[in-house]
Amino acid sequence: MSEDTFRSVEIERASVGQYVVRNVRGGSMSMGTGQDASFTPVELLLAAIGGCTAIDVDHITSRRAEPTQFSVQVTGDKIRDEAGGNRMQNLTVKFTVTFPQGADGDRAREALPRSLQQSHERLCTVSRTVELGIPVSIVDAASTGD
Repeated sequence: MSEDTFRSVEIERASVGQYVVRNVRGGSMSMGTGQDASFTPVELLLAAIGGCTAIDVDHITSRRAEPTQFSVQVTGDKIRDEAGGNRMQNLTVKFTVTFPQGADGDRAREALPRSLQQSHERLCTVSRTVELGIPVSIVDAASTGD
């Protein structure tokens, strides 16, 4: 893969069940087990799915009109499946978006359904990756010499 396609984050342990996630641009956030206000990995997955689509939809519709309301709720059920593994099911991304009255607002309202569809079917890297079920490799850096 080329450098323009490569993405990464680093996770560092702060204490038992508490971690700091950092990106290459210097951003950081706390992540944990849900015992405090830190986001859990599952909550971050939900945020990534909703955030990815929100960014797509916002870029497309706000070219026409600035929304008067723009919120996204992402829900799902964490289950233990028949194989005994944990996973999410019933993932839903619910948009509540309104635009001002007038011609620009009308154009934004008209673009909203198409932008939701385009994000879901083509633009949102996160939800498309989840739906395609891409394999994840887990490696021990000590055993690979890295």
